[in-house]
Formats: sequence, C-alpha cells, structure tokens
Amino acid sequence: MADVLLTHSNHLPYDRKQVRKMEPYPPLGTLYAAGLLRARGISAAVFDCMLQDPETGLREALRVHRPAIVAIYEDDFNFLTKMCLTRMRQLAWDMIEIARQHGARVIVHGSDATDHAADFLTHGAEYVIEGESEYTLLRLVQALMSGSTPVNIPGVVRLNHQGARATQPARLRNTFRTASSLPFPARDMIDLAPYRQAWQESHGMFSLNLIASRGCPFRCNWCAKPIFGDSYQLRPALDTALEMRLLKEKYGAAHLWFADDIFGLNRHWLQDFASAVEALHCAVPFKIQARADLLTSEAAQALRRSGCAEVWIGVESGSQTVLDAMDKGLLVEEVVSARNQLKRQGIRACYFLQLGYPGEQWIDIQKTIALVRETRPDDIGVSFSYPLPNTRFFARVKQQLGNKRNWCDSDDLCVMFQGTYTDRFYRAIRDALHAEVDSWKPCEQQQRQAECTQLWKSVESLEPVSKNLNPTKLPPVALASTSRLFPARNHFVPLQAVLAPTGEAND
Repeated sequence: MADVLLTHSNHLPYDRKQVRKMEPYPPLGTLYAAGLLRARGISAAVFDCMLQDPETGLREALRVHRPAIVAIYEDDFNFLTKMCLTRMRQLAWDMIEIARQHGARVIVHGSDATDHAADFLTHGAEYVIEGESEYTLLRLVQALMSGSTPVNIPGVVRLNHQGARATQPARLRNTFRTASSLPFPARDMIDLAPYRQAWQESHGMFSLNLIASRGCPFRCNWCAKPIFGDSYQLRPALDTALEMRLLKEKYGAAHLWFADDIFGLNRHWLQDFASAVEALHCAVPFKIQARADLLTSEAAQALRRSGCAEVWIGVESGSQTVLDAMDKGLLVEEVVSARNQLKRQGIRACYFLQLGYPGEQWIDIQKTIALVRETRPDDIGVSFSYPLPNTRFFARVKQQLGNKRNWCDSDDLCVMFQGTYTDRFYRAIRDALHAEVDSWKPCEQQQRQAECTQLWKSVESLEPVSKNLNPTKLPPVALASTSRLFPARNHFVPLQAVLAPTGEAND
C-alpha cells in the first residue's frame, strides 16, 4: 500500500516518431517528486506507463497500492511534455477518471496543466500544481493527509464552490543549488529492465538520463517556459559527477543523456565538473543540448575531459534575419565556430533546425541548407515552428490559429498559422536534408546519394507552387548583424556541386 501513487502520461507507443527512435528514458521529474515524498516520510509508489499499457497498468497499481492520492506528475525534463501533445493530454484525462473511480483524490502537474489548468480541473482533477513543483506537491500532500483544507498554498490551483478557478499566491521555487535540496531521483521505485531491454535491442547499449541544471535564462520568443520561467538553477559539479558514477556503477548505464535545457552555461562550473569526473573516474559517454555561443575552445576541451560524445545545438536557421526575428541572440558565425571546436575534440555536433518561422522566405531556407552543407553536422533534427501558449510567438499568430492548437504527437509536423509555404513543401525539405546528412556517412553514401538527388528535385519542383497566399510577415527587428559567411543565394545549389571533391569545409 501507499499513501500517494505518482504517474505520468507519456506512453511511448502512442507516439509514432518515438517508436521509430526507440530511445525511452525514465520519467525523471516524476522520480524527483517521488524521491522527495519518500525522504519526508510519506509512503509513495510510482506507476510508470512509458513502456506498459497505461490504463490497465494504472488500474492494477491502484488495486495493489490503494492510494488515497494520485498525482499525475509529468516529467518536466522530457521535451515531449513541454510540447503539450494532445495524445498525452487525453491520456492524462483518462487517468484522472480511472483514479477517481477508485476513490482517489487527483493532483495534476505538468506544462500542459500549467497552461490549461481549468481544462484539467473540469476533467476531474481536484488540484493543479503550476510551475516547479516538488516542494509544492509535498506541502499539498501533507495538507491532504492531515485532513486540512489546502488553501493558500503557492502554485496550487483549484475550483471554488462556484466552479471558477480559485486564485492562489505566487508559486514557490525549489532551491536546487544545494546538494541537499532534493534527493536523487527515485529510480529504484520503477522497473528499469524494460528500458534496458529496449535500448539493448535497438542500440546495443543502455542509456539513462539525469540533469545538471534547471531552466534557461535566454529568451527565444518561440520557447515556452511554463515550469521554470527564465530562471537558471545549477547543481554542484561534484554532486552531478556522483550521480554519474551511480548510474554507471549501480545501474550499468553505458551512455547518459543530460536532459538540461542548456548545458554548460557557467564556464567555471564546466571546468569543475570535468575535474570532478576525472577525480571520481566516472566518465561515461554522454550527450547534451547547448548553445553555439557557449562552445568555446575551453568549453569543448572540458566537455571532452568529462566524457561528452555528442552535442545538440539549437541552430534553428542559417539565416541571420530569421535568428534575429526569433530573438535567438545568436550569430550564424558562432554556429560555424562551435562545430569546428567540437570537431577538434572528437565530439559529434548535431543541429536542431526549425522550418516555417513567420516570414521565412526561400532565400532564408537556402541559407539553412547552405549552413548544413558547409559545416556538415553529424546529425540533424528538423521541426516546424510551433506556437506554444504564453510565448511572444504565440501572441503574434494567435488570431490565425483554428481549433487545432497543439500537435497530436511529435510526428504531427504541421504549421498551424499562415506560413510562407505548405506543410508538404516543408516536409520535402526535411526529408531531403535528412537524406543528405545520412549520405555523408561512409556506410550509406552510395545508397543515399541517388535518393538525395531525387528528393532535392522534388523540393525544387514544389517551391514555386507551394506558396501560401497572405503569409505571416517577419516583425520589424533591429538586426544585430549580417552573416558574412553565408551571403544570400539567388539560385538553388545543385546537389552535384555539393558532392564535388572540394575538401573539408570545416577543418
């Protein structure tokens, strides 16, 4: 039995793209919350629906544990929960109903619930916890277990007797900077065997996730931050290295994923972290997300010392005009420099790219293609501009949005406002870019080159006939700079020219 049963709504088989990737990670945020409850003497259990049937499994967990409280506590460190996907939302609502049928009181926390608290409350949740919430959950659970009415707890939203949203004080923020603030995630409260099996069968090794920091202080206008806002909280370097050693020695992880929004923001911390990893002999190959302008020579060397194998950079676009319109605070030249610094240290450099930002033109897209070709990243991820609530981007296109305001799953790539081009055209570019990057791998070069040629021909033929009428314009921006490395191209660069033996452009 348990007083509190924690769960989440990220069921991997409900997402087509994630099934293809087959890189499941435990619900880190859920396990942080469970670990804190247990450390404070509250009997807690976790039902993890990532790799098992969510509804059948939840009913069984309710039967076994008979909890008085069910907390649908989403993983704040999984990018899928930040996307507010409707398939996950519907599952959360179904879980609320199942828990209520078993007589449990229901608490909900997550990005989607923070943005749409009223919807979750009207679907049966008794309380929604907004923002960063481990300690808020603790206070709420303690109040419910003591029999008191939990009013005036910062960050907790409920319906009043008239069915309207009750206003609460400003939410609390955890103190994450000290090692003693939160215990390590309670990984022992779930079964890691299915994760290990999925990774071994698909990738031949086992990967686990952890974090070194929370939040991001940068203010890209399309980035939603419903949990941490603009704050940035950093763990002690030694504490982070100790968790690495735990994952390596106790759980047998051969690879790690740092799920931070931005890794290595503090250059002094990065050096301390590398030294701690070396002192503990706990280096494990890992991947991170980072900004290009942080990846200096010194940073790249520290990453190599600590075991970093792969860096995903939020490049978004090769057009300085588009980057400035996004308030990215990044120069195209800095992407080139970052790619070179990582290559010198033997670290894979991978790009996140974004197509369809309002006002992006064909010439801007060609600059993105040129940047990819001239710097040759080891991998890319291509998404479409996605307006999430409470962003300046969302406010700008809100009047253009119809009934569909969220993607169903992470493969539901569509532009929900009036983009410059049709979805079909953006998907054609995505497919051609992926094929070209794959063609640079020696094992796939011969097979992929012919495919690339056909895909780029399709892009060229679609471009003139795929423009939308009255597309959204770029806002007036004060351009921080103009990229000198990638001047405007008036014509599409043929694939044959790219594949011609001209030497390594990024040495």
